[in-house]
Amino acid sequence: MPSLSEALQPFSAVLLTGGSSGIGKSFIQLCGNLKPELRICNLSRHAPDKKILPGAPENLNHFSCDVSRFADVARAAGEVQAYLARQAPTGRVLLVNNSGAGSFGAFADLPLDRELAMIDLNVRGLVQLTGLLLPTLLARGGAVMNIASTVAYVPAPFAATYGATKAFVLHWTLALDEELRGSAVRAIAVCPGTTATGFFTAAGAVGNVLGSRLTLTPDAVARSALRALARGRGHVVPGFWNNVYTLVAARLPKAVAARAAARVFARRRALPAAT
Repeated sequence: MPSLSEALQPFSAVLLTGGSSGIGKSFIQLCGNLKPELRICNLSRHAPDKKILPGAPENLNHFSCDVSRFADVARAAGEVQAYLARQAPTGRVLLVNNSGAGSFGAFADLPLDRELAMIDLNVRGLVQLTGLLLPTLLARGGAVMNIASTVAYVPAPFAATYGATKAFVLHWTLALDEELRGSAVRAIAVCPGTTATGFFTAAGAVGNVLGSRLTLTPDAVARSALRALARGRGHVVPGFWNNVYTLVAARLPKAVAARAAARVFARRRALPAAT
């Protein structure tokens, strides 16, 4: 199996969403350290700190983009393609669809506009950006890496919309990878479990979600994803116990899985505000 550095050698550019923090930030640092000459393009509302690439900060480029907005994605995709034509006209391209949001609570208690915006970000934006950039990847070779979640394997009461969006990402990516078989492009579904980022706070979770020994670091997730790229795999679940969980969860009847998941997610939901 090639090393992570060797796996990145054919690539001249990494395009990713949500690189200002969390898993996306770790992807930027890891890819930049493994291959400093890589051109890295971040698409998100907030620009990453160029200090995370002390060796070649000039190779980190930010394209302001709210991935939940159709017009923003269309504009930023065009800007990225123009940048690649100028600065990295040859070589494989790695697209990492990392941006995502979540929410915890009973669906009836959550703001509907936020749930719909989550679908736009987690699903529609991912599909749109991939669709716009896929012709470039097919012409040059590369990979599409989509960040799903272990929650994609079960119905998730009290995180119903979030779980369903990640189930879409998992199944859509696996189907896309099969469609791309025989081409110069692979699609990889990355399904991390609990990861030490600001996700749970932003999603409104209560309790010490990150206190478990099973919690992974963003760097561990990024390394696991790149190892999957090196091995030519279309699917990876970072972490041993996360693999055990997904293997068991995938075999449970859906109604049973939903009942079990409800006990877990009910402890993470924020209670509705008093009226």
